[in-house]
Amino acid sequence: MTANRNVVPNPEGGWDVTGGGKRASAHTDTQAEAIDRAKQIVRNQGGGEVSVSGRDGKIRAKDTVEPGNDPRKIPG
Repeated sequence: MTANRNVVPNPEGGWDVTGGGKRASAHTDTQAEAIDRAKQIVRNQGGGEVSVSGRDGKIRAKDTVEPGNDPRKIPG
């Protein structure tokens, strides 16, 4: 099972790292800090995907964290 996290804007300011639970896994002041924290969480849980939303709530980027399954990665 992969550990996926989402980086989303917090309505009260800053950025949250969420992962399917009711509470955020982390809260940071900047989006860059939230992305770094999300990748660290996913890496510690064995890899997976990090999705990053913009202030408009639309996903603007996705990143596979090793040893996740990146469909664009060429084996070997």
